[in-house]
Amino acid sequence: MKKSLLILSLILTTSTGLFAQSKTDMVKVTNDFLESLSSDEKSSVLFAMNDSLRTKWTNLPIGLAPRKGLRYGDLSEDSKIKFHKILSTIFSSQGYLKTFAIMQVDDILHEIFEIAYERNQIDEQTIGFIRKLNWDYGNYFIAILGNPTMDDAWGFKFEGHHISINLTVTKDSFSMTPLFLGSDPAVVEVTQYAGLRPLSKEEDYGFWFVNTLDEDQKAKATLSQEVPGDILTNPDRPQWYEEFMGIKGSDLRPEQQNILHYLIEEYMRNMEREKAEEYLAILHARGMDEVYFAWIGSYEPMKPHYYMIHSPDFIIEYDNVGFLDNANHIHSIFREKGNDFGEDILRKHLLEHKH
Repeated sequence: MKKSLLILSLILTTSTGLFAQSKTDMVKVTNDFLESLSSDEKSSVLFAMNDSLRTKWTNLPIGLAPRKGLRYGDLSEDSKIKFHKILSTIFSSQGYLKTFAIMQVDDILHEIFEIAYERNQIDEQTIGFIRKLNWDYGNYFIAILGNPTMDDAWGFKFEGHHISINLTVTKDSFSMTPLFLGSDPAVVEVTQYAGLRPLSKEEDYGFWFVNTLDEDQKAKATLSQEVPGDILTNPDRPQWYEEFMGIKGSDLRPEQQNILHYLIEEYMRNMEREKAEEYLAILHARGMDEVYFAWIGSYEPMKPHYYMIHSPDFIIEYDNVGFLDNANHIHSIFREKGNDFGEDILRKHLLEHKH
């Protein structure tokens, strides 16, 4: 344990200087984006740090859950270029490209249902309801909370169907949770984009891991209940579970722990390198023995399945269910305990800096 804590201390100490650069970049690209906006657009995108919008989230489409903020699709080309600089600064390349692909899938999903309607696979009433959901690449909303400077606490929110990005920045740190990413379809089966899978490794590594378990291990890991229709920590449910479920990491063989680590790392490395390394250092200090993995449903793709990865520090959830004839609709979330919407870092910021 002392060795693990030393590793954590060294990594966090080393990353302090890197974080300063990372935060400098965040402040710069956010202000560059703001400078590209008209006065009316600034009025739409800027909110007070204490606005209730900051700590609310949903993954529902705009037709079911209208959002506050500035609509991405209404931006000029110059503002869109500067906005993408924000995304590529707070995310790694894989996290950035997943976000972009999920947005693009909303256009594809709209096209898929129009094709199904033309082929008489769905009726007039169904297509009418679907059209009102307003699936669209442009229907994502941006909010900037507070004043993006090096000394102030501020926030950035980008949200729409299957995306909820919640960045909180203080003078000394920043938080990226909760981070929700989903994809419907999980794999595109028609149109010129057939084969596209925005969240491929979240699914593939999950099946890889669960199918390394022997029968006794699977019995420990698998919960005897129906696959939930959504992640358990959805906006209408408790945002954290104190009860650990499934198989404990200490009951896994070393090679199985390695595969589970690959799966956890896939979620953490969606974030920019300093934050990913910070999260991995926390994971390593605690140790894989303390991580729990729970599975529900089929051990085969395209059939309903779910998993939760749970430690005292993090929760990862993944759910894949279908609304028609197969399981092809992913919801996933990454959460850091006590730091959703920067709860911990904001508390520390208020204690250490007079306002």
